[in-house]
Amino acid sequence: MGPRTVLVVEDDAAIRRGLADALRYGGFVAMEAADGREGLTAALGGGADLVLLDVMLPKMDGFAVLAEIRRARPALPVILVTARGAEADRVQGLTTGADDYVVKPFSAREVLARVEAVLRRSAERPRDVGRLVVAGRTVDFATREVVRGDGARATMSEREADVLRYLASAAGRVVSRDELLERVWGLDPRGVETRTVDVHVARVREKLGDPADAPTILVTVRGRGYRLECGA
Repeated sequence: MGPRTVLVVEDDAAIRRGLADALRYGGFVAMEAADGREGLTAALGGGADLVLLDVMLPKMDGFAVLAEIRRARPALPVILVTARGAEADRVQGLTTGADDYVVKPFSAREVLARVEAVLRRSAERPRDVGRLVVAGRTVDFATREVVRGDGARATMSEREADVLRYLASAAGRVVSRDELLERVWGLDPRGVETRTVDVHVARVREKLGDPADAPTILVTVRGRGYRLECGA
C-alpha cells in the first residue's frame, strides 16, 4: 500500500500550509482546500483517506461539510479542528459523526499522532462502494439505477441509494437500525422511535426485486437489524 492521503480543509493559509507540510514530513500525501465547498468537493472526489476539517470555514461551515461527507462517504474518517474552549463544537462534531478532534493551537506531533490513530481504528471500517453486483442485479450508485438480470430497470431515490450503499459497504455484517439512522440520516438514534429505516429498506427491496415475504438479498436479522448477503 502506498502513502495515505489526507485532505486539509482550512481557510487560514498559514495553518493549512503548516498542516500539509507536517503531513508530508510524516509520510502522507497532503491535499488542500481553502473553504467548505472546495473541501466537500475534494472529499467526495474519492482521493482522500482522511479529512482534517476546520469548523469555522467560509462558504460552508465544517459541520455542514461533515454531514454531507457522512451521507455520501460514511466510511471516510474525519478529524475536526476546533478553537480552544469550544466544547460545544467538539460535542456537536462527535455527535454528527467526527472520528476525533484537535484543538487550536496544536503541535504537528499531536496532529500526526491523531491522524495515525484514526487511520488505524478505521482500517476495518466499511469501504465506500460505487457499484454493486449481487444476485444478478447491478446497482450504479452514481445514477442510482438498478438493472435486474431480466433487463428490467428501476431508479432508487437518493436516500434509498444511501441506505443500500451503506449496507453494501458493510456486506455480510448485521447493521442495526440505530447505525443506519446515525450514519445515513445523521440522527442521534437515542430516544428516536421511527419506522423510517424499515420503510426505506422495504423500498430498496422492491427496487431490487427482492421478495418482501422471503428476502434473500437484504435479510432481516430479528432484533438486530439488516444484512446484505454477499453471496446472494
